[in-house]
Amino acid sequence: MREWQVQDAKAHFSEFLRTCLTEGPQVVSRRGEAKAVLVPLQEWNDLNKRAKPSVKDVLLADEPRFELDIPSRSDWAWRSLSMEE
Repeated sequence: MREWQVQDAKAHFSEFLRTCLTEGPQVVSRRGEAKAVLVPLQEWNDLNKRAKPSVKDVLLADEPRFELDIPSRSDWAWRSLSMEE
C-alpha cells in the first residue's frame, strides 16, 4: 500500500486512481500523518457487506439482539383510582 501526500494525490489524481485500481488501497497523508484511504469500489462494497450482518445472521446469533431496559416498580408513577362517573 503506497502512501501519497495530499498535494501529490491532487496533482496526479489519474495516476493515484489508476494505482488504486491496479494495486489496491492507497493511503493519503497530510503533514506526514495518514488521514484517508482510497479503495476500489468493489472492495468497498465487500467491506460494507461484511460489516452489516444479514437478517439471518442476526436472528441465528447466540448473543441477544437487544437490551431490555425495564425500570424498577419503585420508579413507576402511580395514580389514584376514582370510582366517580
